[in-house]
Amino acid sequence: MKIYTKTGDEGKTGLIGGTRVAKSDMRIEAYGTVDELNSHIGLLLSYEHTAENKEFLLQIQHLLFAVGSHLATDTSVTNINAASVISETEIGNVEVQIDNLNQNLPELRQFILPGGSAEGALAHICRTVARRAERRIVEMNEFYPIDIKIIKYINRLSDYFFVLSRFLTIHKGHKEIFWKK
Repeated sequence: MKIYTKTGDEGKTGLIGGTRVAKSDMRIEAYGTVDELNSHIGLLLSYEHTAENKEFLLQIQHLLFAVGSHLATDTSVTNINAASVISETEIGNVEVQIDNLNQNLPELRQFILPGGSAEGALAHICRTVARRAERRIVEMNEFYPIDIKIIKYINRLSDYFFVLSRFLTIHKGHKEIFWKK
């Protein structure tokens, strides 16, 4: 199989369903940002993690692939593949992970600056890319309606990466960096 097809050489790409759109199309921007988030998670996974955190990060990667597929589908031409649907259970799983990590952290009384540890800083990058993905998806939803659970899932992920950042920094023996007014 050849990696290059030359079909995008003029700045167009195909959606699921066959529709050709500009590579600057908001749908491409939305799923491209989700792909970027997935890549940052891959880098975050290159660090040492508890078995539970590693397994959950891998689960997120798989689900983000499904989210990207959902966003790449031209629903005016074809239906969303069942494998590309995010459920309330998956959103709830993120909330459980947030609660599990957060119960072992000191109470948050100040704003935190990204940093403190390499892993913590990278989790903050994941958080900010998740926020950007959410903005792109919300914008897309205004013109190409999608399942609201996609937005909810990405929103929860940004919260998860914030708490994960705190967990990774503190439990690796580093100090959080607090914003000075």
